[in-house]
Amino acid sequence: MSGMILKWLGGKRRIVAAIIGLLPDNIENRGYHEPFLGGGAVLFALRPARGTANDVNLRLINFYRVVRDNPYQLIEEAKQFLYDREIYYRLRDRFNTTTLSPIEDAALFLYLNKTGYNGLYRVNSKGIFNVPFGRYKNPNIVPEVKIVEASQVLRNIDLRCEDFSYVVNVAKEGDIVYLDPPYKPLNKTSYFTSYNPDGFNENEQIRLRNICIELDRKNIFFIVSNSGPAVELYNGFKIKKILANRSINSKASGRGPINEILVTNIGI
Repeated sequence: MSGMILKWLGGKRRIVAAIIGLLPDNIENRGYHEPFLGGGAVLFALRPARGTANDVNLRLINFYRVVRDNPYQLIEEAKQFLYDREIYYRLRDRFNTTTLSPIEDAALFLYLNKTGYNGLYRVNSKGIFNVPFGRYKNPNIVPEVKIVEASQVLRNIDLRCEDFSYVVNVAKEGDIVYLDPPYKPLNKTSYFTSYNPDGFNENEQIRLRNICIELDRKNIFFIVSNSGPAVELYNGFKIKKILANRSINSKASGRGPINEILVTNIGI
């Protein structure tokens, strides 16, 4: 089992093997850093002995901190929430309008992730979570075994909520950094920025590329996931092209395979 708990837009569960296949030897002796954590598919597959994980979504990081530090309290809190449309909207309102303890906030985060439409995490310009109720036959709202397993994986991970550039200051020579930013859009109309109201625009893509150049200069290994159009930003680095299923589109016909790239300085 991977230990991955959440459904997550853009999650890398389907291409974890391709990412891990690029890594250098002796990864168990290297620090691991993931500045765009999201669902954490790569982190939970690797189970690193030390490192950092970061995300700009504070409630996501609170969730993982509670998983790490109080897994059994999280399980007990979340088990009381029932899968029901009326209950869903009442709990969504509570999530949006009430100051919560870290454990209740994490439990509601888990509940909304498992019972909301497509497992989306989407907020409006005011930071209000607005994902509608999802229709499932029998959702597993509280995956107890995975929560306990994830708690063990996160035990030695420093969980942060800051700008992704932090990694330049904490990663050491020979460490591994996996970067999974919001993707460069396939076209001018395909930006998805609702995950965070600040978005991730072209300037951020360039800043990320510059961070990778700095990591390379310090002899720190990196891998970046991105869409095909981002290839123009990474001249001089090794690029592996892959096909991955797109899951953003609300219509099934729009979820076919798209060109993605893995950019790395490993093996250059």
